[in-house]
Amino acid sequence: MEIRVGMMNVVRELTFEVNDDEADQLKSDLESASAAGDGMLWVTDRDGRDLGLVVRQLAYVELGVPGDRRIGFATD
Repeated sequence: MEIRVGMMNVVRELTFEVNDDEADQLKSDLESASAAGDGMLWVTDRDGRDLGLVVRQLAYVELGVPGDRRIGFATD
């Protein structure tokens, strides 16, 4: 599942993918971290990279399925 994270005062968004079964756990971890005001939330993406998110600087988090990225005049 594709995750997009927007940070305050940063123009570009952070995009990474996690396994589908980990998406619900990530959502609950984000909710509890923002409620507690924790400093960092560490997330491991599909490739095994660790990403640290500063909870106070999160503007938005979008959980979704990656879309089709077609180039040119593709038809179905």
